[in-house]
Amino acid sequence: MARTKAEIKAWEHEMAQRATEQLSALADTQKFKQYLRQNAAFHGYSVRNVLLINMQHPNATRVAGFKQWDKLGRHIRKGEHAIKITMPIVKKLTPEEQVKYKTTAERAIVGYRYGSVFDVSQTNGKALLSATDFIKERLGDHQNVDRLYHAVVDAINTEGHVKVSEAPIDEPGVRGFFRLSTQEIVISPQETDAAMKLKTLFHEYGHSQLHGIGQAFADRPRAWKEAQAESVAYIAMQNIGIDTGDYSLGYVATWAKDPKVMAQALKEINEASVHTIELSDQAAQALGFDQAQTTEATLNDAPEQTTNLNSG
Repeated sequence: MARTKAEIKAWEHEMAQRATEQLSALADTQKFKQYLRQNAAFHGYSVRNVLLINMQHPNATRVAGFKQWDKLGRHIRKGEHAIKITMPIVKKLTPEEQVKYKTTAERAIVGYRYGSVFDVSQTNGKALLSATDFIKERLGDHQNVDRLYHAVVDAINTEGHVKVSEAPIDEPGVRGFFRLSTQEIVISPQETDAAMKLKTLFHEYGHSQLHGIGQAFADRPRAWKEAQAESVAYIAMQNIGIDTGDYSLGYVATWAKDPKVMAQALKEINEASVHTIELSDQAAQALGFDQAQTTEATLNDAPEQTTNLNSG
């Protein structure tokens, strides 16, 4: 039976209220790490949709709609409840609208609606493998982690916004740093753990994206910056199936005192981690680490990268 407009509005209000409550709950480090793990799993999605998925299905790992699951040979089990997320309303722009909105895009997001997706755990059917599964398998070899580290270094240097180099660091316990004045990431060659070097690289690259020259978030307190950079590194390492267990996210409790501050911090982390994961995935692809015989990559493709004419 279709819901009335009043029922839909009441549900939307409840979701908004629960989202605010969840932001406060993220002050707990373990809950925050759970959020970051889902951010890695759904790195194409907005903060709002990651929170919505987390609220309704905390253990979700791969979500898709009816048609997507059907194409992959899987079917929704009877009685399963849908996960509601916001989906963009995409409109083809007229020449006049392109001029009005100062864009050359042929299509753009003009609003949002709620749509239904289901987690893989709510389905039956063909077994799924993903590119990430193949990357994880390859990274069981220390040498392959080292190869990925060097491939990511090359990708960052090719990108050109920041330079990565290795040089001895005298300060005890410091594996790397981002030098703001020269826009340079320096990694210690003394670190023999390839996974730790890669994690350090992701951490410092997070700093360069969020706190570099001209960046909007460069004036954040030091502890804020460190927690953000650690979050980006955590998400990027989770994306390739590695958890070094060495993460300090203590500033999260301070963020959570103000839901607006927490939402902004998460938005900034999301923006930086999306780009970091894309760069890491491209490096893994160049090494042949993602040779998965599957179309599963379409599962978590979020349609939120389209030109957006609506701030909602």
